[in-house]
Amino acid sequence: MAIGLLGKKLGMTHVYDEHGRRLAVTAVQAGPCTVLGLREPERHGYRAVQVGFEPAQESKLTRPERGQFQRAKAGLFRHVREFRLPAQGTDGQELAVGQQLTVELFQDYELVDVTGVSIGKGFQGGMKRWGWSGGPATHGSTSHRAPGSIGSTTTPGRVFKGHHLPGHMGADRVTVQNIRIVRRDAERHLLLLEGAIPGAAQGLVFVRRAQKRPGLIRTPQAFQTVIEEEETAKTAKAAKAAKKK
Repeated sequence: MAIGLLGKKLGMTHVYDEHGRRLAVTAVQAGPCTVLGLREPERHGYRAVQVGFEPAQESKLTRPERGQFQRAKAGLFRHVREFRLPAQGTDGQELAVGQQLTVELFQDYELVDVTGVSIGKGFQGGMKRWGWSGGPATHGSTSHRAPGSIGSTTTPGRVFKGHHLPGHMGADRVTVQNIRIVRRDAERHLLLLEGAIPGAAQGLVFVRRAQKRPGLIRTPQAFQTVIEEEETAKTAKAAKAAKKK
């Protein structure tokens, strides 16, 4: 894991890149986040940094929460989360309690992972939840969207665990990996992320450096360059298939 920011999903819009292409982006108010505490292996058993996001009123907090904030002497916050750090490494060593983390933590066109809680759909049937094709629609069928048979009698005599059935849908913790930062606005604490991210508008999200591709900068390419690369890849794939034959 790596240090990141807590943010609030504002919604989607579009921008144009330097080549004139229209990009769908999600606006995220990322930070500012305040460092509230540091977790050390000698004392806590793991390394992490605790950050707070979005100021809160004292009347909205419980007494234990107010006590923790008073010890940190860094303000009152609505959201408090920890970012785990590697057991060995230099990440987080330069941080101090009270320090603010902003979008300057990232670079333009850097790849990040975004975690949020997906939009809740309530109780849904199997066709919407799992994409069932459904039963016959004609010839007197009365089982259009029903599950149908879900198990046999003697063998196995029960329904296997994990069988796709109607139930609660959405409201799950979801992480979308390798999303590119299209633009940063340090003055307004905004990140424009290419594509969609989990969660509803005004929902809390976690933005951190891509775990599988940390520090990777993917700059926009001219449209012609992308076409040439795709054609080269197709040609190489066809030649490899022909060689196998």
